[in-house]
Amino acid sequence: MNRRVINAKDFGRVAVLMGGWSPEREVSLMSGAAVLQALQKQGVQAEGVDLSRDRLLRLKDEGFERTFNILHGIGGEDGVVQAALELMDLPYTGSDVLASALSMDKRITKLVWAAQGIPTPTHRVLGDESDFEQLAGELGLPIFVKPADAGSSIGLTKIRRAEDLPDAYRFARQYCRTVLAERFVGGGEYTCAILNDQPLPLIRIEPDGEFYDYNAKYVSDNTRYHCPSGLPPEQEAQLQSLALKAFQLTGACGWGRVDFMLDAEDKPWFLELNTVPGMTSHSLVPMAARAAGISFDELCWHVLETSVGGGRP
Repeated sequence: MNRRVINAKDFGRVAVLMGGWSPEREVSLMSGAAVLQALQKQGVQAEGVDLSRDRLLRLKDEGFERTFNILHGIGGEDGVVQAALELMDLPYTGSDVLASALSMDKRITKLVWAAQGIPTPTHRVLGDESDFEQLAGELGLPIFVKPADAGSSIGLTKIRRAEDLPDAYRFARQYCRTVLAERFVGGGEYTCAILNDQPLPLIRIEPDGEFYDYNAKYVSDNTRYHCPSGLPPEQEAQLQSLALKAFQLTGACGWGRVDFMLDAEDKPWFLELNTVPGMTSHSLVPMAARAAGISFDELCWHVLETSVGGGRP
């Protein structure tokens, strides 16, 4: 259980880790700038750190006492930075090494969920020797092709013809060694933010475009977000409970976001878990928090509190 912090000085000197070396670097810089401003407004002695591998190993020597990790993707969200911070005995926000590594890998996350009864779309791992025609027959069309460990919809393609699968595979392979083909689920797109083991109000997403891709997430002003979601209260509560279970099954803690679809029969299909979600002007966790009466500044404070107590450095 995280300890509540009343006095900003109790956090000490905080490094807001942003940027990094993943394909999601630009999104992380936007998130980091917003988080840094929010913490500083509340009197936290926070400094922005555009993290490099060399700088990571110097953080403790530079006098930082705590870190707010807002690095998205490879390096910051996959357990690598968390492991280095633990070796330095430097507290950090969010999930630990194991949960971060597991959740970052969509394939492993889906296997854990499926084993524990969390519905997730059928998938296959693609490789250079894959029989793409056979795979299209097994999964049906259309199919989503995606890197297993990239976020922000980077490297994601929706394909409708089997002959397009090889190009989609090669595109995703630029970002990750493991590429997934996932059965398409038609229906509504939803997300559930988690803060301190409490699910926040669901958000229903109407993307600008065919699906919730990078442009719809970070560029377009035409994507529509509905919070309240419009679902009946009992159904929303059931989905929140299932999302929290999906979150906790991976060992994730502190804060995060679980994405899922509702098909035509209102059955949920869980897609992925983000342990370091976006905190930009278009981001979903701040939106859900606002619906729960939590301002962006307060949200950043609560996330920083996840670095205090809880049995980790």
